[in-house]
Amino acid sequence: EVQLQASGGGSVQAGGSLRLSCVASGFNFEQYIIGWFRQAPGKEREGVSCMDGYDGKTVYADSVKGRFTISSDHAKKMVYLQMINLKPDDTAVYYCNNGGSWGQGTLVTVSS
Repeated sequence: EVQLQASGGGSVQAGGSLRLSCVASGFNFEQYIIGWFRQAPGKEREGVSCMDGYDGKTVYADSVKGRFTISSDHAKKMVYLQMINLKPDDTAVYYCNNGGSWGQGTLVTVSS
């Protein structure tokens, strides 16, 4: 069974940092692009960043470039999202996904 479980969310003040973790199981990590997505209250889900599990290439949304960094540990089948200089607009439920079903997200709340 394919599973991607996000964790690591929390409440921080603007300018703070958090690192989200995503544990992947049930599929060949190197054969997928794994992405971080977020959904803010009252808004549609949007892509934040993604990484090609094969060659490590990364893509970032313009709104997070320079502040968020996606990384992975293939041995542990983990994908991380390091977030610095967080802004209130980053408040959302964050999910990791490989194109399949959506798992449980993790809530990030940034206060001004």
